[in-house]
Amino acid sequence: MSGQAASYYDQGQGFDSHGQQEAPYESKSNGNYTNGYDQRGNGNYQPPVNYQQQQPANYQQPGPDQKPQQPPYPDNPPPYSTFDEAFKIEKPKYNDIWAGLLLIAVFLGYVAVSGLTIHKYATNKGFSGGGIYDSSNDFSLNTNTLVLFIFVLCVALVFSWAYFMGARYFTKTFIWATGILNIVFALATGIYYLAKKQYGGGIVFLLFGVFAIICFISWIPRIPFTAFMLQTTMDVARNYGHVFLVSALGGIVTVAFAAWFSVTLVSIYVAYEPDSTGTNPSCANGGCSTAKVIGLTVYVTFAMYWFSEWLKNTVHTTIAGVYGSWYFWSKSAGGMPKGSTRGAFRRATTYSFGSISFGSLIIAIINMLRQACSVAQRQEAAQGNIVGSIFIWILGCFISLLDWLVTLFNRYAFCHIALYGKAYIPAAKDTWKMMRDRGIDALVQDCLMGPVLTMGSTFVAYVCALLAYLYLQFTKPAYNADGDFTAVIMAFSFLIGLQVCQVFMTPIGSGVETIFVAMGWDPQVMINDHPDIYYKLVQLYPRVQQAIHA
Repeated sequence: MSGQAASYYDQGQGFDSHGQQEAPYESKSNGNYTNGYDQRGNGNYQPPVNYQQQQPANYQQPGPDQKPQQPPYPDNPPPYSTFDEAFKIEKPKYNDIWAGLLLIAVFLGYVAVSGLTIHKYATNKGFSGGGIYDSSNDFSLNTNTLVLFIFVLCVALVFSWAYFMGARYFTKTFIWATGILNIVFALATGIYYLAKKQYGGGIVFLLFGVFAIICFISWIPRIPFTAFMLQTTMDVARNYGHVFLVSALGGIVTVAFAAWFSVTLVSIYVAYEPDSTGTNPSCANGGCSTAKVIGLTVYVTFAMYWFSEWLKNTVHTTIAGVYGSWYFWSKSAGGMPKGSTRGAFRRATTYSFGSISFGSLIIAIINMLRQACSVAQRQEAAQGNIVGSIFIWILGCFISLLDWLVTLFNRYAFCHIALYGKAYIPAAKDTWKMMRDRGIDALVQDCLMGPVLTMGSTFVAYVCALLAYLYLQFTKPAYNADGDFTAVIMAFSFLIGLQVCQVFMTPIGSGVETIFVAMGWDPQVMINDHPDIYYKLVQLYPRVQQAIHA
């Protein structure tokens, strides 16, 4: 390779492939790790001045039609029987304990609120009805709404699983279909709202459709590269670990929690929504107020966001452990460590529980702000305030962009946490600095996997929101005669669909992200152990030779 396409070998002290710090360390690439990153992602990188990559004397830069010549691979690592041995933590400790304890406290508070409000709902169930049309409650959410949320959950589950299977079996078509479906759905929804004289919502969705068209056009040159990365992750998932099982279990737990959240949300309105006529039996002894409803709704929504984000990131961290084991050890003498899935999950739920809770808390706060913008935008649209609706939509776009940036930052940091058990902030700093110095950030920006999965999850969320809107239009519940609850119900339907689909799709993105981070930690492993993947990457994305070494 050229001097520019240089890797960080022969640069000072570092860590060996088994996590033991020593200097110098003879790596698989027959070079020395010095003052840089090893495949464990440890060390404080200080790039040297005017360094040159050291290749074996007989190594030649491949031509455009040649397969890269493999450097000598003299050393075989000793076999490791377990995940904990392969990615050993010298001094295991529980990190970011405060965040873990806070998550537990918030969850217990959620359980208390849910138990109290569901009890009130069950006590006066006759007042809220037992189906779609038999409710005496004409001023707040009732059983009619609960039936709607059940439909939303079913749609979210079916669409999310179908979307996951599409990614598994139709990789390139999956990417094209995601972009096209989002464009068609946005434009069709905008036209539908305009036909219903919901001008604010119609204009917003048309703008969203135009934005989706611009994004998709910019995607086209990068689709082959993204499709190959997706195919690679799917091939690994079929042969190593329990990726599909973790995805299914994570999705099922998310659906169950979303169902619990739906019942709790409806119960809060039934238990504490005041009625001017005094017909609400739950308010017979006082204690009902709109402020209490708003406060409890905000609390349980925040708890739902935080817990579902923690669940999603726990799935991600578990899968990152599987792909990290595959990258570093699948071609070693001992092969993949046994029980990689179990070992990664055990570490994620013990030593790294607080760190995952910390990262998830940041995303939960941002999502709450985005949820508030979504409700406000729909209310402005329902009132025909076009200017206000567009302004709030633009604000929501900025919050969504912030959410995307922080999520991207988080997910790569969690890859580090998965394998090496660091606290959240040190892991985030080390991983991001390594990615920037190695050039992996360029690779990340050119891969469409994150945007594709985000757009696909958003599509499922919008389907759920549209279902909620149509349901309210056809059933015409008395409590929504003036459309006061339409924006709130659509926003929560959107939330349920988004979170369920994101958890289902998390393992797919986890594979791509872990491979990128592992390439940054030790690109020579990709060249030595996975030459077929590396050569194909060079063909589809020539910049990879500079991106992972420069």
